[in-house]
Amino acid sequence: MGIKENLMKIQEKITKAAERAGRKPEEITLLAASKTRTPQEIREAFNAGIKVFGENRVQEARDKIPALSDLPIEWHFIGHLQKNKAKYVVKMFELIHSVDSKALVEELQKRADKENKIQKVLIEVKLSPEETKHGCKEGEVPELIDTILSSPNLQLLGFMTIPPYFENAEDVRPYFQRLRNIKEKMEEEFKRNFPHLSMGMSHDFEIAVEEGATIVRIGTALFGPRNY
Repeated sequence: MGIKENLMKIQEKITKAAERAGRKPEEITLLAASKTRTPQEIREAFNAGIKVFGENRVQEARDKIPALSDLPIEWHFIGHLQKNKAKYVVKMFELIHSVDSKALVEELQKRADKENKIQKVLIEVKLSPEETKHGCKEGEVPELIDTILSSPNLQLLGFMTIPPYFENAEDVRPYFQRLRNIKEKMEEEFKRNFPHLSMGMSHDFEIAVEEGATIVRIGTALFGPRNY
């Protein structure tokens, strides 16, 4: 099965999940998670109809993005972001999904100001106890929102989470519900709309869509198993 066939299957699942939740399928952006994928594979996915791609590693993106500069791709940064890499990320990416600390917000503001750019961001919230997961704690979210809202070169569009992996994808539903509840609570508290929930990957994106995801980050289901 090629990328085009895989994409058709994924889109069909997104449509059905959206309909089950009383949502419109066009509310959901399919982001192709392109970590370890070659420029050729990315071109193939773009030609199949995907316009949004997400990279996890700054160095890999610095090699790859220039090689694809002839395509009008919208690049998102979806990996853990260290402060010292902020300057590269602001230059290359339209939306950063993984903002998780005040120090990072301050660095991104400084870099975006320097680039004369409004940098769109999401707050990554850590809802699982796993050591390997990044993100701010739920209780830290309001303070982080405050910091972003007072940064003139940053625009907060919503929230992201990476839940634990469960064999049974249904077990992940409470994590997606929690992120949606955080979003709704913060919208009420700050009297503004945060339109995006970035949640759901290859094995659980249908549940994410049912629970309100607006961006699903899909790699393996689209490209096939990763080559490390």
